[in-house]
Amino acid sequence: MVYSLAASTLTVAAPLGCDAPRAEGAEQEAQGARGASDVVVRGTDEEMLVLEVTEANKVVVRLPRVEVGQGITTAVAMMIAEELDARLMDVRIPLADARSRGNQYTGGSNSVSSLYGPARNLAATARARLVTAAARRWGLPARTLRTWNTMVVAPDGRTATYGSLTASAAGIRRPAVSSKPKPASRHRVIGRPATRIDARDIVTGKAEYTGDLSVAGAKPTVVARPPTLGGKVVSVDSRAARAMPGVLKVVKVDTGVAVVADSFHHAFKARDALRITWAPGPLARLSDAAIRARLRAAVPAIGAPPRGSTQVTGEFEFAFVGHAPMEVLTTVADVRADRAELWFSSQTPMDARDSIASAVGLPASKVKVHVVRGGGSFGRRLNYDFAIEAALISKAARRPVKLMWSRADDLRHGRMRPASHHRIRASHARGRVVAFAHATASVSESYDGLSAQGAAAPLPSDSGLYNFGRVSGDSGSVELAMPLGAWRSVDSGTTRTAEEIVVDEIARSLGKDPVAFRRTTLRSKSVRAVLDKVAAAGNWGRSLPDGRAQGVAVHEEYGSCVACLVEIDATDPKRPRVTKVVMAADVGTAVNPRGLEAQLMGTAIDGISTVLRAGLHIDRGAVREGSFADFHYARQRDAPLHFEAHILPSRREPGGAGELGVPAAAGAVANAYARATGTRPRRFPINF
Repeated sequence: MVYSLAASTLTVAAPLGCDAPRAEGAEQEAQGARGASDVVVRGTDEEMLVLEVTEANKVVVRLPRVEVGQGITTAVAMMIAEELDARLMDVRIPLADARSRGNQYTGGSNSVSSLYGPARNLAATARARLVTAAARRWGLPARTLRTWNTMVVAPDGRTATYGSLTASAAGIRRPAVSSKPKPASRHRVIGRPATRIDARDIVTGKAEYTGDLSVAGAKPTVVARPPTLGGKVVSVDSRAARAMPGVLKVVKVDTGVAVVADSFHHAFKARDALRITWAPGPLARLSDAAIRARLRAAVPAIGAPPRGSTQVTGEFEFAFVGHAPMEVLTTVADVRADRAELWFSSQTPMDARDSIASAVGLPASKVKVHVVRGGGSFGRRLNYDFAIEAALISKAARRPVKLMWSRADDLRHGRMRPASHHRIRASHARGRVVAFAHATASVSESYDGLSAQGAAAPLPSDSGLYNFGRVSGDSGSVELAMPLGAWRSVDSGTTRTAEEIVVDEIARSLGKDPVAFRRTTLRSKSVRAVLDKVAAAGNWGRSLPDGRAQGVAVHEEYGSCVACLVEIDATDPKRPRVTKVVMAADVGTAVNPRGLEAQLMGTAIDGISTVLRAGLHIDRGAVREGSFADFHYARQRDAPLHFEAHILPSRREPGGAGELGVPAAAGAVANAYARATGTRPRRFPINF
């Protein structure tokens, strides 16, 4: 369903997840009933994806999602360019401000799949109207015209840019040619590798992140935070800090003591000069060993195995993990008595606006949130505690602020993937698995912090991926006052990793090759296809020296599936190096295969990191790690020497891809390490 918006230029809109047949304020034309694509909308575009063709020959779609490096703006631009036959360079995809209605959620690997239909319908409708406008101008049958490079082209070679036709096209209600999107067989943009539309801006520094913004009067701001999670200020002596050059304001907030200054250098120096007495947080007597013990005790019982069966069992521990996006959390906030305006990167801007309004005591209608591109997220920007904090500081300081969390702030006081414990038992008899039980316990969020967003205890993933007989599972939780949040692949990143390790161990127990065992046990032909692809491309089973081995794992989620083959050099088990990664994915239609390859490469790094070295320790209520010097995420020296990704062809509509590869990559790394060292790793990261 596509609407025409009343405008002086061609502007069309499609609903995004609307239940109502028309947007608020929509009216049908007076000339009787029209088709769904002939409705003129006067008023809000709150629940719409809106496309405008400008007189400057640009196609603009204000996107109700956020770009955090995943390439969503490029993917949407490709959808638009495909149906409009426009040059990719002529398509603009700015980010929409927080709306009061509709859906602006970016997460769950659903952006491409949710936008694929609306974006293509929008562009196809616009193209039909532009062609009709050109046909009327030239007095030619519309069917004789074609579109190319953001122009309409006549049989005699005459051309008209879309920009020159936009005003007349805006008045057309019944186009003379079809408004249906192209069939996949005619795609020339979708499905072909494309460079990101923002690539040059990123590498030249032109792309603007929150820290780059210059908002009138907004001054650099940092916060002195407690040494333990949830600690509170008892008293503060700020005299020395206030007397330092460049310091403008020192204010106490619930999360600590904020310093507003002329520069971040001055702000950090003054923060360090504050003399604060802290009350310890609620976890001050708790460390990793006690947390692990509580989690182990909270795992539900999994019952008795089938009689006459042989058991393959495993208990797995996964540490807390920080998101650690390269761009630290930054917010510009200008809160006044009667209104507020904020700039930050958010995956949930509508919820953020409402929570900010509540925190500062304003109606939501008086709070404006500008969504800014983010330099990474991995789920961190689903939460907006940092933005609420900035708003409260601005209100208390009575001036605009630019709040920046340091890297240590982010790792020690930010959201993290909860630690979890997994107990798995596979029962096999007569050469096949007859029962599979997986019970888990996770730290759940009782700490409210500054945001209602949180992480729930993970449920066991669907082991129905395999023909494993009776599949069962349950989950428990441990309540700790910790700031948790969704981390890439959320539940699957740990549950599926543990399961894929057990699948390898089942194969070993049965005396079968891990790939051959999976092939005969997997339910899905699509999963078998991606497994076969990595096995062939990665030369599965090739001879390797002692201390080196291959590992494999598969995963299915978001309407997509993936397989990963890893080779590892664990000659020194304390310093293993992944030398090769081969991945294959079936995601339906891959709008931008180059972008998908980049996503898969990123998930491979995630798997390498969280399985081998990257995690957060809790020492007496405090996060030990404070920078990339001790939070050991994979660096260039840890990246595989060889990486390849294979995208299986498909004409299905797109599934999800952004988080898809994490569980398979993590499982493959763990399995390769186990085979190379002859061990059965149970605690992750392995070297922690």
